[in-house]
Amino acid sequence: MKLKFQSLDFTASQELTDFLQSKIEKLEHLYDEIIWSEVCLKLDKSDTRKNKVCEIRLAIPSNDLLASAQCKTFEEAAAQCVEALEKQIKKRKTKIIGKRKDIAEIKKS
Repeated sequence: MKLKFQSLDFTASQELTDFLQSKIEKLEHLYDEIIWSEVCLKLDKSDTRKNKVCEIRLAIPSNDLLASAQCKTFEEAAAQCVEALEKQIKKRKTKIIGKRKDIAEIKKS
């Protein structure tokens, strides 16, 4: 799987990119059909403390999975995005399994 990192209006530290890479690799263990992933980090121009935005896009066959979060730190936002993507992956896998069972039942008939 290819990983692409973007940090808009700032330079991301090596620690942050390593943290993001480890989180994304955990998603690959859940779903091995991920083609590539794109992480976009940006600073929101609001006056609130929660101005760090993380957006993650996973390219998979048929549809892409997207997640976005805004928090106090990039690490917290990335963790929320990964958690949301885990839920999306689990939902997608149950749909696929359900379709396979339906096809198997049709073939038996």
